[in-house]
Amino acid sequence: MEHNLSVGLDIGTTKIVAMIGRKNEYGKVEILGIGKSKSLGVHRGVVNNITQTIQSIQQAIQEAELAADMKIDDVTVGIAGQHIRSLQHSDYITRSNSETVIDDDDIDRLINQVHKLVMLPGEEIIHVLPQEYKIDGQAEIKEPIGMYGGRLEANFHVVVGQVSSIRNIGRCVQSAGLSLEGITLEPLASANAVLSQEEKEAGVALIDIGGGTTDLAIFRDGIIRHTAVIPFGGNVITEDIKEGCSIIEKQAELLKIKFGSAWPGENKDNEIVSIPGLRGREPKEITLKNLSKIIHARVVEIIEQVYVEIKNYGHEEQKKKLIAGIVLTGGGSQLKHLKQLVEYITGMDTRIGYPNEHLAGDSDNDITSPLFATAVGLVLDGLKRQQRKKIEEEQETEIKGVESTEEMPIDDNTIEKPVKERRSFLDKLTERVKDFLDNAE
Repeated sequence: MEHNLSVGLDIGTTKIVAMIGRKNEYGKVEILGIGKSKSLGVHRGVVNNITQTIQSIQQAIQEAELAADMKIDDVTVGIAGQHIRSLQHSDYITRSNSETVIDDDDIDRLINQVHKLVMLPGEEIIHVLPQEYKIDGQAEIKEPIGMYGGRLEANFHVVVGQVSSIRNIGRCVQSAGLSLEGITLEPLASANAVLSQEEKEAGVALIDIGGGTTDLAIFRDGIIRHTAVIPFGGNVITEDIKEGCSIIEKQAELLKIKFGSAWPGENKDNEIVSIPGLRGREPKEITLKNLSKIIHARVVEIIEQVYVEIKNYGHEEQKKKLIAGIVLTGGGSQLKHLKQLVEYITGMDTRIGYPNEHLAGDSDNDITSPLFATAVGLVLDGLKRQQRKKIEEEQETEIKGVESTEEMPIDDNTIEKPVKERRSFLDKLTERVKDFLDNAE
């Protein structure tokens, strides 16, 4: 696939979205095609029926291919689900020569050391994200490269997931006839799509309310501080409406979208909606006040769980205040009066996040819906990965060019060493998943 083109594949609990994007000359992303299919075989962000998931992926991919009039080969896939957890970890390395400058290799050594952490059986590290560094006891260093010192220390945000769940996603993608270009944690993808750099600096909590899970990502000083996946989403609200009003799921979903509100006070007692009965039965009459009460009870539960996570991070302390408050995104964020309810429960400023931060100005309104935040984020991630590959390839060519020039005694200082972009662990994880799939054949 060409360098400035990328495909994001968001495998969600309620929908699967394939999105093809290209970087234009202004550095913004144009969406060329989008495909959406009902997600069958995914429960709370985890694949539980491979055959159905493969069919849903193929359907979304075909729709996107038709819209963009091109063939898709590589995809960047999002990973979420209730098995994701994160932890804080500190580690250090002692350098053999403190008189030399700290470089990428030192940081890679430190990161690789974190990867040797012993996890619970069946778990695998997905991300190791360095936060602040310490050099010889000097704290709060954001960029250690180019500094001198003997002991290099860092705090890490480590994201962990289940090996089997990661491999199942790899299997589904491969069986759908696609090649896995990269794996990204979904809350991080959504954050890239909807948050501005200023918000990440000031301190912000991104809440992505999906069908099966609610993802949380907290940023401060431009660094990811905390991630969590809460195993509830829009589906449990629909389930409650279905049970509470004794109607079928399809009707419950429509009711939620059309008339649902997170704030019961809004509705008058006499506002009633009539629902056709099944097979000639009498129609059902449901008051909107009752509907809102059912929705309100469940939404409060979800928000309170997320707020517990935000407080665990330490938001109450003055030095960890999240000045930019909360950004809501994902399909569930479109529920009426949700913003007001979140502000009421948390006391934090709240806005709805639309993924138009990096999109071209003339993008279709449908694409800039919070529903597609993760898919847009995955496209951005794929483009970033390709940019990295391109730089690495160019640097390799440059080095070969230097090698092929006339041999002459050169000391290390005469050639500037190419700045190798640090490979994220995700690239290595993707390679491991690919190796596993190749060996399994």
